[in-house]
Amino acid sequence: MDPLRRQAYLQALGIPAFTRRESGQAESAVVEEVGAAAAAGAAEELAQHPGRPVADSGGAVELAGLDWLSLQERASECRACGLHEGRTQAVFSAGNPQADLMIIGEAPGADEDRLGEPFVGRAGQLLTAMLRAIGLMREQVCITNVVKCRPPGNRNPHLEEIAACRGFLQRQIALVEPRLILALGAVSAHALLDSDEPVGRLRRRTHAYGESAIPLRVSYHPAYLLRRPAEKAKAWEDLQQVAGLLG
Repeated sequence: MDPLRRQAYLQALGIPAFTRRESGQAESAVVEEVGAAAAAGAAEELAQHPGRPVADSGGAVELAGLDWLSLQERASECRACGLHEGRTQAVFSAGNPQADLMIIGEAPGADEDRLGEPFVGRAGQLLTAMLRAIGLMREQVCITNVVKCRPPGNRNPHLEEIAACRGFLQRQIALVEPRLILALGAVSAHALLDSDEPVGRLRRRTHAYGESAIPLRVSYHPAYLLRRPAEKAKAWEDLQQVAGLLG
């Protein structure tokens, strides 16, 4: 990659860039954090929890024949778990439902619940910058979450809530037919891979999702990166892998 272009990408992502001293020593350049809102406050750090295999809710068969709009309508009416009681609206997806890259997070937060679109709060601003760092706009990818309704207090979704929503996610993936899935955070990675390994291990390799063996990469959730900016360098490595797989 062109060094100037790489420097611009690193600045967009908000991670340290490195230059060489004349003596050959490396030093870190000072860069600004991505987005004023992101710098103003930090989202809750993604809590790790044991990712036991999640059983299908049984909804996948019922949802199998639905197109995108019908599936979205069904999600807006879903009452399969208790999360519907506190939602303003179900948060189905954003972006292109025919995208090569599908990004799957964990659950909507307060901003997402209010606006009806995933990743629009502080973490969403960082995700947008991360996508720009590999030359993608939000409109070019498909973005969704493991569950479609906001858990109380922005807590992690419970296993039974993930199971209740799994049919929707499976049908979304089947309709999009992405060339690559990017799972953000432990909740997403564990639900998709039926694994309890930490993100730090899962992110180091390409996995296969489902019968079609869709390539799947794992990276840190943007909310976690806002609290742990030192991990952004690892996220940059993950993005480079994603860009390479997309060609």
